[in-house]
Amino acid sequence: MSNKKKIINDPVFGFITIPNNFLYRLIQHPFLQRLNRIKQLGLASFVYPGAQHTRLHHSIGAMYLMDEAINNLRIKGHEITADEANGALACILLHDVGHGPFSHVLEYTLTNGIHHEEFSLALMENLNEELNGELDICISIFKNEYPKKFLHQLVSGQLDVDRLDYLRRDSFFTGVTEGNIGSARIIKMLDLRNDRLVVEAKGIYSIENFLMSRRLMYWQVYLHKTAVAAEKMLIKTLTRAKELSDKGIKLFASPAFLYFLENDVSRVFFDRQREEVLKHFAGLDDNDIWCALKVWAANEDKVLSTLSAALINRNLFKIEITNEPLSEHQIQKHIAAYTEKLGVNEYEASFFYSSDVIYTNMYNEADDSIDILYNDGTIRDISEASDMLNIQLLSKKVQKYYFSYLKI
Repeated sequence: MSNKKKIINDPVFGFITIPNNFLYRLIQHPFLQRLNRIKQLGLASFVYPGAQHTRLHHSIGAMYLMDEAINNLRIKGHEITADEANGALACILLHDVGHGPFSHVLEYTLTNGIHHEEFSLALMENLNEELNGELDICISIFKNEYPKKFLHQLVSGQLDVDRLDYLRRDSFFTGVTEGNIGSARIIKMLDLRNDRLVVEAKGIYSIENFLMSRRLMYWQVYLHKTAVAAEKMLIKTLTRAKELSDKGIKLFASPAFLYFLENDVSRVFFDRQREEVLKHFAGLDDNDIWCALKVWAANEDKVLSTLSAALINRNLFKIEITNEPLSEHQIQKHIAAYTEKLGVNEYEASFFYSSDVIYTNMYNEADDSIDILYNDGTIRDISEASDMLNIQLLSKKVQKYYFSYLKI
């Protein structure tokens, strides 16, 4: 097959050329096309109406940045073979393939804490069998088992192309300009020392901007209080649906969604029924959830119908973020109001509020440092190299308590 040189017009990076037929076939695969039916930012469009971009959109952008990074490292004299390049490009294309609808919502409800990366790996292995081992290097990079460790850093690290794409892309589609990082300059500044990524010293300001932008995007977009409240509300709704299903109550759902409602998909279950779980998981996207919510809004169960109708009509949980958790006395006042006005018992009332902690830890050098390379060959961590006090502040864990509740 000759390379068709497929070109995608991307609003963030302009024209993106798919490098070869191998990658084009991956993009065309149902596993990847499913990501076109899953929004990158989940329920954040309740806050930022423009946030309609998909996980496929992001994966293609990350593939473009990976290609740029590989070409830049080659220009600087580092050997990356065609097979290694294909492996890295396939890895970044497939890195999000294990995401369920609305990001991490399924992990908290229907898949019992099985992380999306485990689903990504399982789907990659499934696809690798189909492609007769063409994804061997891709999987090795994903698992950080490939000898050239910097390839894994480009997929998953402090300066990975995943972050370089989603900060730019999410900034573009939400209109939050603070996230608009100089991804092209950061990639141009990348180099290698001792099989690790380093950044040339003249790129230090771009890195400072990247870390600050990431912090601002977390609090303004990813952990925006309304988006957090909407996600907690959906988690409560799916938890109630699962509970009713476990009691033998038949609920409307697509076959793929129903599979997860009617089965206890634990890690043991996943290991035992792997192929069947993956088949149903690969058929699940945002549309399954929205379709079910529309029907559940008329369900006879008061909890399920109230929450579903509220999500459909954007009557979202109100949320209060504080430095201390809400007192038990205050929570009891909310419970009393729900039992009286909605005619539910105390246990059922617990579905109408959520109390938890949100925190963010922007930069941890022990985790995976960002190393700055100076002209004399010395290497220093960004937290030492930067003269901005904010870099030190970024390494501090920020923790906030929240209480979200249905206003009645």
